[in-house]
Amino acid sequence: KDTLVESGGGSVQAGGSLNLSCAASTQLYTANCMGWFRQAPGEEREAVATIAYGGGTYYVSSVKGRFTISQDNGKNTVFLQMNTLLPEDTAMYYCAADFNGFVTVRSCGSGDYTATDFGFWGQGTQVTVSP
Repeated sequence: KDTLVESGGGSVQAGGSLNLSCAASTQLYTANCMGWFRQAPGEEREAVATIAYGGGTYYVSSVKGRFTISQDNGKNTVFLQMNTLLPEDTAMYYCAADFNGFVTVRSCGSGDYTATDFGFWGQGTQVTVSP
Protein backbone atom coordinates (compact mmCIF):
# COMPACT_ATOMS: atom_id res chain seq x y z
CA LYS A 1 0.00 0.00 0.00
CA ASP A 2 1.33 3.44 -0.91
CA THR A 3 2.17 5.54 2.13
CA LEU A 4 3.65 8.84 3.20
CA VAL A 5 6.41 8.80 5.79
CA GLU A 6 7.05 11.93 7.84
CA SER A 7 9.97 12.95 10.00
CA GLY A 8 11.33 16.01 11.75
CA GLY A 9 8.83 16.99 14.42
CA GLY A 10 9.83 17.75 17.98
CA SER A 11 9.80 20.27 20.79
CA VAL A 12 11.37 23.71 20.59
CA GLN A 13 11.13 27.03 22.34
CA ALA A 14 9.39 29.97 20.73
CA GLY A 15 11.58 31.50 18.06
CA GLY A 16 13.16 28.18 17.19
CA SER A 17 13.12 26.21 13.96
CA LEU A 18 12.17 22.76 12.76
CA ASN A 19 12.29 21.09 9.37
CA LEU A 20 9.68 18.50 8.46
CA SER A 21 10.17 15.95 5.68
CA CYS A 22 7.69 13.69 3.94
CA ALA A 23 8.45 10.99 1.40
CA ALA A 24 5.95 8.95 -0.58
CA SER A 25 6.62 5.26 -0.84
CA THR A 26 5.55 5.18 -4.47
CA GLN A 27 7.67 6.45 -7.30
CA LEU A 28 5.28 5.17 -9.97
CA TYR A 29 3.19 8.31 -10.02
CA THR A 30 3.85 12.01 -9.55
CA ALA A 31 1.71 13.84 -7.04
CA ASN A 32 -0.28 16.75 -8.44
CA CYS A 33 -0.13 18.43 -5.07
CA MET A 34 1.62 17.71 -1.79
CA GLY A 35 1.62 19.60 1.43
CA TRP A 36 1.14 19.88 5.15
CA PHE A 37 -1.94 20.15 7.32
CA ARG A 38 -2.04 20.55 11.09
CA GLN A 39 -4.53 19.83 13.82
CA ALA A 40 -4.43 21.07 17.39
CA PRO A 41 -6.54 19.42 20.12
CA GLY A 42 -10.17 20.46 19.82
CA GLU A 43 -9.64 22.22 16.52
CA GLU A 44 -10.28 21.33 12.90
CA ARG A 45 -7.52 20.23 10.59
CA GLU A 46 -6.21 23.18 8.59
CA ALA A 47 -3.97 23.46 5.57
CA VAL A 48 -0.60 24.97 6.45
CA ALA A 49 1.18 24.93 3.10
CA THR A 50 0.90 23.11 -0.20
CA ILE A 51 3.03 22.92 -3.31
CA ALA A 52 1.95 21.96 -6.79
CA TYR A 53 3.84 19.92 -9.33
CA GLY A 54 5.61 22.73 -11.12
CA GLY A 55 6.16 24.78 -7.98
CA GLY A 56 3.10 26.92 -7.18
CA THR A 57 2.72 27.34 -3.43
CA TYR A 58 0.03 28.21 -0.92
CA TYR A 59 0.50 29.25 2.71
CA VAL A 60 -2.09 29.91 5.38
CA SER A 61 -1.77 33.55 6.39
CA SER A 62 -0.55 32.78 9.92
CA VAL A 63 2.66 31.15 8.64
CA LYS A 64 3.54 33.41 5.71
CA GLY A 65 7.07 34.70 5.99
CA ARG A 66 7.98 32.07 8.61
CA PHE A 67 7.43 28.72 6.85
CA THR A 68 8.79 27.58 3.50
CA ILE A 69 7.57 24.55 1.58
CA SER A 70 9.74 22.87 -1.04
CA GLN A 71 9.77 19.62 -2.95
CA ASP A 72 11.82 17.10 -4.82
CA ASN A 73 9.48 16.19 -7.65
CA GLY A 74 11.55 13.30 -8.81
CA LYS A 75 11.22 11.58 -5.45
CA ASN A 76 7.70 12.64 -4.39
CA THR A 77 9.24 14.30 -1.35
CA VAL A 78 8.12 17.51 0.31
CA PHE A 79 9.77 19.59 3.04
CA LEU A 80 8.51 22.25 5.42
CA GLN A 81 11.08 24.59 6.93
CA MET A 82 9.51 26.26 9.95
CA ASN A 83 11.27 29.30 11.40
CA THR A 84 10.33 31.70 14.16
CA LEU A 85 7.98 29.14 15.64
CA LEU A 86 5.23 30.36 17.94
CA PRO A 87 3.31 28.51 20.67
CA GLU A 88 0.22 28.66 18.47
CA ASP A 89 2.04 26.51 15.91
CA THR A 90 1.79 23.62 18.34
CA ALA A 91 -0.15 20.81 16.64
CA MET A 92 0.07 17.45 15.00
CA TYR A 93 1.38 18.03 11.49
CA TYR A 94 0.24 15.72 8.70
CA CYS A 95 1.71 15.29 5.25
CA ALA A 96 -0.83 14.89 2.45
CA ALA A 97 -0.64 14.10 -1.24
CA ASP A 98 -3.01 13.97 -4.17
CA PHE A 99 -2.12 11.33 -6.72
CA ASN A 100 -5.64 11.17 -8.16
CA GLY A 101 -5.81 14.60 -9.74
CA PHE A 102 -8.59 15.91 -7.48
CA VAL A 103 -6.53 19.02 -6.73
CA THR A 104 -5.54 20.96 -9.82
CA VAL A 105 -2.20 22.68 -10.04
CA ARG A 106 -3.98 26.03 -9.81
CA SER A 107 -6.01 24.98 -6.77
CA CYS A 108 -2.93 23.64 -5.06
CA GLY A 109 -1.23 26.98 -5.43
CA SER A 110 -4.23 28.99 -4.27
CA GLY A 111 -5.48 26.90 -1.38
CA ASP A 112 -8.78 26.14 -3.11
CA TYR A 113 -9.26 22.58 -1.82
CA THR A 114 -10.36 20.66 1.22
CA ALA A 115 -8.59 17.98 3.20
CA THR A 116 -10.85 15.34 1.67
CA ASP A 117 -9.37 16.05 -1.77
CA PHE A 118 -6.10 14.47 -0.61
CA GLY A 119 -6.19 10.70 -0.74
CA PHE A 120 -2.88 9.95 0.92
CA TRP A 121 -1.89 10.94 4.43
CA GLY A 122 1.06 10.40 6.72
CA GLN A 123 0.75 9.22 10.29
CA GLY A 124 1.45 12.68 11.69
CA THR A 125 4.38 14.21 13.52
CA GLN A 126 4.00 16.30 16.68
CA VAL A 127 5.33 19.85 16.81
CA THR A 128 5.35 21.47 20.25
CA VAL A 129 6.46 25.06 20.77
CA SER A 130 6.92 26.27 24.33
CA PRO A 131 6.74 29.97 25.31
